Amino acid sequence: MTDADLDALDDAGDARPAFPLTSGRQRGYHPAAVDNFLDSARGAFEDERTDFGAEDVRVASFPLVKHGYVVADVDAALSRVEDAFAARKRDRAVRATGVERWVARARDDAQQILDHLARPHRQRFARTGMLTFGYRLDEVDHVAERITAFLRDGDALDVEQVRGAAFRMQRGGYREEQVDALLDATVDVMLAVR
Repeated sequence: MTDADLDALDDAGDARPAFPLTSGRQRGYHPAAVDNFLDSARGAFEDERTDFGAEDVRVASFPLVKHGYVVADVDAALSRVEDAFAARKRDRAVRATGVERWVARARDDAQQILDHLARPHRQRFARTGMLTFGYRLDEVDHVAERITAFLRDGDALDVEQVRGAAFRMQRGGYREEQVDALLDATVDVMLAVR
């Protein structure tokens, strides 16, 4: 988004903020960008459109600005919106194909994740070059073990913990896009069986 786009969104916004605003030097999400996205999401949900869903909500990002919306509050709202889209998708699929088929698909997806995570420590994902930064191996492997214990043994793991997983960087670390894709797939499985 360009500065001109953000200015146009500011001019179109109403006077009452939908979320608490940051103060001082703290930055938050650009209010008009968030409001615009949430209006689009609401319209898609109410119109029962199939071209917008949980995945779109999960990858939404917003510019950080002074006096923006508090990030944690917006992220919590986005999680609820994502959950609503995922529940609607699940309900549609169950009506169309039946519960047994939906559960079988979720099991297949979970097994693919488990198969991927069965790889040896420090070898679960492709690595960046030694001069390039990627996710820290030990931190990703720890989260991978928690996901494995959840899928295989039923250990406690909340979808918010997977959504909120964050990793420090290291040279020669795991490739971010591969780790992020697996985390997204895990969230999809967790939402499918809620």
